[in-house]
Amino acid sequence: MSAATVPAMPAVPAAPTRQARMARAAVAALFLTNGAVFFNVVPRYPQIKADLGLSNAVLGTALAGYPIGALLAGLLAGAAIRRFRSARVAAFGIVVTTVATLVIPVAPNWVALGGALFVVGALDSVVDVAQNAHGLRVQRLYGRSIVNSLHGVWSIGAVLGGLMGSAAVGLRLPLSVHLSISAVLFSGIALVAYRFLLPGPEDAERLAEAQDLAAADGHPAAPPARHGGRRSFTGPAVRMLAVPSIATALAGFALAGLGVATLVPAAMHTADELPGLPDGTGLTIVSWLLRGGLLLSPPLVGFVADLTSLRVGLLSVVLAGAITVVLARVLVNRAPT
Repeated sequence: MSAATVPAMPAVPAAPTRQARMARAAVAALFLTNGAVFFNVVPRYPQIKADLGLSNAVLGTALAGYPIGALLAGLLAGAAIRRFRSARVAAFGIVVTTVATLVIPVAPNWVALGGALFVVGALDSVVDVAQNAHGLRVQRLYGRSIVNSLHGVWSIGAVLGGLMGSAAVGLRLPLSVHLSISAVLFSGIALVAYRFLLPGPEDAERLAEAQDLAAADGHPAAPPARHGGRRSFTGPAVRMLAVPSIATALAGFALAGLGVATLVPAAMHTADELPGLPDGTGLTIVSWLLRGGLLLSPPLVGFVADLTSLRVGLLSVVLAGAITVVLARVLVNRAPT
């Protein structure tokens, strides 16, 4: 039998090396710290409001500094990654972010508070892209999706940060002492994690992947960004919100979360693999659009709800889910080049 008639065998990803496993643990630690740093502050908002004598409206204006900083600085992440590499930007960015949070306790007024949150949001947006970029590097070594689990670790970090903040309130720790402990703890974790992140240029794993592709005669070793079947959780789940029942509403939110949990990593992976873009550019744009959507969607839903009803307002999310399904199918059906 000639080589041309031998049936092609599906490629089986090799077991991850020790370096890959250590890098996965390290980038997971970065996701954990990134989730925990800011959410340490959130339970202290009532105290900050009382200490500065702010009204609800003024406090809300100050808190808007965070998403505004994230939106304005988010598009700089790609350039930072290309200049300093994702490992450095993610690890040292977390350290700088923890330092920036230390300005919050000494802010004398709402303008200074908003400025501090602006800086924290700007740093967080750059760190977010960098840690995802590094997670995608590790994912290429694994040959299967791991970014979903990294986002799960971020959620654990957010819960951990919230619990730490709540405990600090219960123990009546001064805000400056609380955030100093947080800064030392999470900066230390980030610096230790940095030692085990992947070295070399951002495209090192892509080059190795291309060599594996050629050796395998066209059978890719890396996971394709094709998760269209799982993305459809979002639309049907949110439709449950139209039913006036607490149980169905909770079920809808839970299933919508499952849909987003697969959609966001898949979109990031697809954007990072787009040909012809500099390293980190596709991922930066997707992350920036995600933050923009998070900022604009609540007032949009609220505006529709005020004009009609909350149920109709939430149905606007169903429309977004339907559009997502259509776009996801376009990506799934794209022929690889």
